[in-house]
Amino acid sequence: MSVVTMHQVELALAKTVGKKSDMSGEDIRKLAEHVMSFFGYTDEVIDNRLTPDDRDIFYTLEEEGLVTTTHEEVLLKKGKLWRIHYWILKKDQIIRLANADDEAEKAADKPSDVYEELSDEQWARHRTPSSEDDA
Repeated sequence: MSVVTMHQVELALAKTVGKKSDMSGEDIRKLAEHVMSFFGYTDEVIDNRLTPDDRDIFYTLEEEGLVTTTHEEVLLKKGKLWRIHYWILKKDQIIRLANADDEAEKAADKPSDVYEELSDEQWARHRTPSSEDDA
């Protein structure tokens, strides 16, 4: 089971919800704390626990791919079917979004590294005929 840190949630929110609504860093931190206060040490939260405003936030997070929903049906003694809805934190997606910066920074550190990775064969393939004559 993977563990999501508050920092990872903040990074994922900044890259999704934060970009669309131009949220400040402080607002993103507060949103991350608010969302994580529902999940605690679990991966899911029951929908009945949410207020209408909280549910709106969760729908936004669902649109961004950070949470998803599921439900289960329970048969009550009276013969009625009771459906329980859950929100599930998509930890893998949050971790992927949070780590995307690290990978981008590594690639952006030294753009010239791209040329060092090319083999002699690849360099020769892209030579123009005039450059071969000069050699």
